[in-house]
Amino acid sequence: MHAITISEPGGPEALVWTEVPDPQPGEGEVLVEVTASAVNRADIMQRQGFYDPPPGASAYPGLECSGRVADVGPGVSGWTVGDEVCALLSGGGYAEKVVVPAGQLLPLPQGVDLKAAAALPEVVCTVWSNVFMVAHLRPGETLLVHGGSSGIGTMAIQLAKAVGAKVAVTAGTKEKLERCAELGADILINYREQDFVAEVKEATGGAGADVILDNMGAKYLDRNVEALAVNGRLAIIGMQGGRKGELNIGTLLAKRAAVSATSLRARPLEEKAAIVAAVREHVWPLFDGGHIRPVVDRELPMSEAAEGHRVVEESGHIGKVLLVTS
Repeated sequence: MHAITISEPGGPEALVWTEVPDPQPGEGEVLVEVTASAVNRADIMQRQGFYDPPPGASAYPGLECSGRVADVGPGVSGWTVGDEVCALLSGGGYAEKVVVPAGQLLPLPQGVDLKAAAALPEVVCTVWSNVFMVAHLRPGETLLVHGGSSGIGTMAIQLAKAVGAKVAVTAGTKEKLERCAELGADILINYREQDFVAEVKEATGGAGADVILDNMGAKYLDRNVEALAVNGRLAIIGMQGGRKGELNIGTLLAKRAAVSATSLRARPLEEKAAIVAAVREHVWPLFDGGHIRPVVDRELPMSEAAEGHRVVEESGHIGKVLLVTS
């Protein structure tokens, strides 16, 4: 088969489409013939040498995919050759075939085609696990999403609206904010021109956001805590704004607020399987009524993964950039 390899850390040109050995499914695993994968920030960090795959994971980038089951390993039930699926991965999505633990497979949701399904596993599992399983967003509360036009952001808007929450987003252009509004965002904040703390407080009558989903990390830490409502919950899922920040414990105590930080890739298999099962139970039915949908900016041949990385690095996209094998 062919896969995207990284001979040494570097720019997008470090991604090379080359012939590699076919993977073989082991106990509890399924072999998927990949139709599409998607570009995530974690893939870019891996290419740059900052985010190695966890032990035992494929060395190839790609944290999600869609495709068809090509083989089933020992001990697997519920899946058969030919099933159309999408999957949460620890790596290996940028390839023609990938081995997946059976607990990380999902059937295609209602109304979503095979290619577009590749845009779902990583973002849906990230949003559901952080915003709902950890931060417990409830109907009537306000969610602030940083990077509202990203893959994570576009899904967070839709899921929060589906459960009856109010959604504030930050983005850097008028076009991106307009797309967020089309998906249901109520409060639109251009972070280049407006102070998100002031805007959120004004829109909530001074209360602040009940939950904040943050991809920036250190750069926004102090201001995020300031923007939280009493009993607010800050969920940190990225470090685009740095690793180390200063936290005002006094403000946190006064608001009886909480800060959590999680990632998916290195979690134990049983934790990932539990998240995937929760997504299948709670999120997949929302596709049936058209409450949510994948947001795909563009499709590129997988052999042109370098161009996909350039687009995402330049933030020149809304939703997800897909890499397709054919």
